[in-house]
Amino acid sequence: MNNQDKDNKKKEDNIESSPFKPDPETLHTTDPQEHMKGPVSSSVQKTKENVEKNDEQSKKEAEQKKEKNM
Repeated sequence: MNNQDKDNKKKEDNIESSPFKPDPETLHTTDPQEHMKGPVSSSVQKTKENVEKNDEQSKKEAEQKKEKNM
């Protein structure tokens, strides 16, 4: 067994023995918060969506301004 396998085994053992286990639907995802439910997670998701929407609008405005100046 190499060091990486040992480290992965230790992580798995820690998760299994921990009294605070992650929800199964949040494991092995790039953004576990997308799958969480509850008042805090819902608020975070709404905020994230608004930020992404505002970011898209800002990028469009910047592109339009850049085209105008050319």
